[in-house]
Amino acid sequence: MPQKSVANITVTKVGGSTATQAGDTVAVEEPLEIRLEYHSEGNKIRKSISVTMRTPGHDAELATGFLYTEGIIKSPADIHAVTELRENVILIVLHPSVIPAIGNLERNFYTTSSCGVCGKASIEAVHAACNILDVKDSLQVPVALLYRLPALLRAQQDVFESTGGLHGCALFDTAGEIMLLHEDVGRHNALDKLIGSAFNSGMLPLSHHILLLSGRASFELVQKAAMAGTKMVAAVGAPSSLAVQMAEDWGMTLIGFLRGERFNIYSAAHRIIM
Repeated sequence: MPQKSVANITVTKVGGSTATQAGDTVAVEEPLEIRLEYHSEGNKIRKSISVTMRTPGHDAELATGFLYTEGIIKSPADIHAVTELRENVILIVLHPSVIPAIGNLERNFYTTSSCGVCGKASIEAVHAACNILDVKDSLQVPVALLYRLPALLRAQQDVFESTGGLHGCALFDTAGEIMLLHEDVGRHNALDKLIGSAFNSGMLPLSHHILLLSGRASFELVQKAAMAGTKMVAAVGAPSSLAVQMAEDWGMTLIGFLRGERFNIYSAAHRIIM
């Protein structure tokens, strides 16, 4: 378990009419500033493009996953270097020939649950930013395998088990083996870390894998999964209406309330073997 992911504190535990002092652990939450360095018209430009509250660890994967899912970079070959300038500040240096799609950052303004922009505009923006062509897949997953996944994720979530305070996401193959797993205090950061790991390893598109989310399936998480070419997303919690719309538009199988031996299929049920 990464030591920086948790902090030891003293709490007062109350039970009935008694109170006792005890040790406890909490998930660490710190800001990460992502800076980008690139060339434009012969000039070197360095700018801060995002500050996110995250659990320290796998910051390089988080930064590259964020840049990829936002459509700013397209390939691991775009990146010249990843440098930690100082604690909580990471710099991604692009090759001089790469022109990043900085304009795609505007999509950040309407991919959150609090925005008022219509779903159609949001989904069209993801289509415009995605550089993965529609991949024909033959993904078929039996219900018995899906029932096993939440327990497999919980068994691997070290920090969550010690704090109860982190979101997790895992990538499974069709045999139910965990290929990648990441945790973070922010559910979007956990998924960026996972996609960043897959991006750096040349695993994209994720059209023959199952992505499992430990919480709900928001539009933001489904759009990041779509950017990575994912064809099946399963969530322990509920999806939002816009997440369902996004999944339907992309032909993605979206599963919610995966608990015990039950779940709901919200789109593309043909990939589930009953």
